[in-house]
Amino acid sequence: MLHCTRLALLTLTLFAATSVAQPAPALDLPRPSPKGSVTQNVGEVVPLDQVWRAGANDCTKVTFSTPVSIEGKPVPAGAYCIFLLPAKSGWTFILSKNSEQGGTDYKQSEDALRVPATASTIPLRERLAYAILDFDDEEGTLAMEWETQRVAVKFTTGTRDRVLAQIRKLKGDDWRPYNAAARYLSVAGIEPALAMQMVDRSIKLKENWNNVWTRAQLLHAAGKNSEALAAAQRAQTLGKAVPKDEFFAADDVAKALVSWKK
Repeated sequence: MLHCTRLALLTLTLFAATSVAQPAPALDLPRPSPKGSVTQNVGEVVPLDQVWRAGANDCTKVTFSTPVSIEGKPVPAGAYCIFLLPAKSGWTFILSKNSEQGGTDYKQSEDALRVPATASTIPLRERLAYAILDFDDEEGTLAMEWETQRVAVKFTTGTRDRVLAQIRKLKGDDWRPYNAAARYLSVAGIEPALAMQMVDRSIKLKENWNNVWTRAQLLHAAGKNSEALAAAQRAQTLGKAVPKDEFFAADDVAKALVSWKK
């Protein structure tokens, strides 16, 4: 017999430092806990070679707000039910397009995805749980964990490609989007020339400590230490001219002025 606990909708959201946000998959999880020997779950409570609802009662639902790829296979944005297929040869991860079904209404004809999953051993977890692991704006791992088993698939979001396309289309006379774009590229460590182009456009529209500080960081990352130091000094001067609470990177700028001189 399985005892089950209904969890509220769990949404994990990652906010990038530049106001570019990529929400993690949202999980709606009815989860079982074992009664008796937990070592008997896989293969007995969860039979081999039979599709399993990977939860209790209703199916476990996952929602992707944007298209993703799971183990290299494209998955459109939307809500899906998760099923797993355990076998001696390994695990299969299944997404069903029918997200309104109960946990016992699975039909293979409604599959949106079937891919091999990776199983590994973990410390004992009595209650079944799902987790989004190692998630950033570009990729992550969706994992089911129960007793000493973790069954996981890797997914990619394509966020950077979409953000880059948006950055290249930026227009307008507000300095903020250009600075945010430069900071995103800086944090991601990609397209340094485009990042410099964006921050220079921002400064041209309205110079302030924020975009000058962004430029200083880009210069330092490029190994142009003397130029970076001069820009950081300029950012500090501009920052001291505004209310203290608005110069929220004051400590970071001050630390850079010391460390970059070494």
